[in-house]
Amino acid sequence: MITGVLFAILAGLMLGLYALPEKFTKDYEFENTWSMFFFINTFIVPNIIAFTLIDGFGDILASIPNNILIAMVVSSVAWGIGAMMWGKAINYIGLSLGFSIFIGTIILVGSLIPFFVNELPENNVFFTILTGLAVVLVGVMANGKAGIIRQKDEEGKASEGEKGGSVITGIMIAIVGGLLATGFSFANTYGAEVINDAVVAKGNASWKSAIAVMYVIYMAGGVAIALYFAQQLSAKKLWAKFKTPHLGNNVLMTTIMGVFNFVASVTFAYAAFLLGKELGGSVGYAIFNTACVVTAIVSGLITKEWVKASSKAKNSLYLGLSCMVIGIIIIAYSNTL
Repeated sequence: MITGVLFAILAGLMLGLYALPEKFTKDYEFENTWSMFFFINTFIVPNIIAFTLIDGFGDILASIPNNILIAMVVSSVAWGIGAMMWGKAINYIGLSLGFSIFIGTIILVGSLIPFFVNELPENNVFFTILTGLAVVLVGVMANGKAGIIRQKDEEGKASEGEKGGSVITGIMIAIVGGLLATGFSFANTYGAEVINDAVVAKGNASWKSAIAVMYVIYMAGGVAIALYFAQQLSAKKLWAKFKTPHLGNNVLMTTIMGVFNFVASVTFAYAAFLLGKELGGSVGYAIFNTACVVTAIVSGLITKEWVKASSKAKNSLYLGLSCMVIGIIIIAYSNTL
């Protein structure tokens, strides 16, 4: 079981670091960089990895029962829409508050979804997980508060939300986006066992089923994401921005992001498999997302993003980090009960 926990933490570390190469793209607007990343991440990388590493992958896809495949596709599209709604929420309430509400919703709801798909564990295990989730959520909210204070320190704004319009609207978008993004957890939980059986039946190692599961999720979710960015690039007349002397560098940076992101998700799926049907999707998912947030925050500290923040902001950040680490430990401990 400890191996599954370690793989979940590793997955979170990779997901927390995948966006760093974005700092090294040049001459691109946000929409250019992230549309290129998502195109590579959801369409190119999954196809190369799946069809290269999994024997008989086409037959495996064809063997997935229609009800399982449809449920996975629909929930994966919801995940893609949710990810885009998070981007919209930032326009209303800022990055820090938007991120904390979005991720908080994902961790809370996404970690509980497997219990409804499968079954509830024993009471002591279930309540231990709930306790860990509560501590993690306290940490997420503390991090959001730290980000808001930091924003005020650096820019003298009364509130991050002032620049984007209605705070209530932004909060609702972030919550709904987070709820839709939990489609990732549902798709993984619902399809993992059936796809694993199909992968193994073709003579593949069991760990390759994690690739197959993520292939379905990323390809379906990528459709919603592609439509969104196509609309944004057209509305803002940014298609021409792709033509730049730095195109090769930008493709390289976004490819690194795409590989890291996809491999992180595959690693999570494998961690969930190792942790078992009963707790893999819940315990693994909570650890995965929490480790991701912790890694992203720590990398921000290392790259001096918080150098101008006040001691009040930093203290709230440190409180948040501490709570999230403690929450991970509690959730991991539940798997030993």
